[in-house]
Amino acid sequence: MVVLPSPLISSSPDRLGGTAVFAGTRVPVQSLIDYLEAGHPLDHFLDEFPSVSREHAIAVLELAKRVLISPAA
Repeated sequence: MVVLPSPLISSSPDRLGGTAVFAGTRVPVQSLIDYLEAGHPLDHFLDEFPSVSREHAIAVLELAKRVLISPAA
């Protein structure tokens, strides 16, 4: 069982100019979006960024999905 960081995403002005990254890494979340948008499979992203686990990537995608489909408050 993989233990995921909480929160899943972090951001700091001292790290990559405040870019949202997978917590515990220097991998921008935007990189995952870019890979998927270009039609690359998740496995390709994971091969290129081994510091991000499959579980972490899927959890971030699930978080994005929840945010995007949740009803407006």
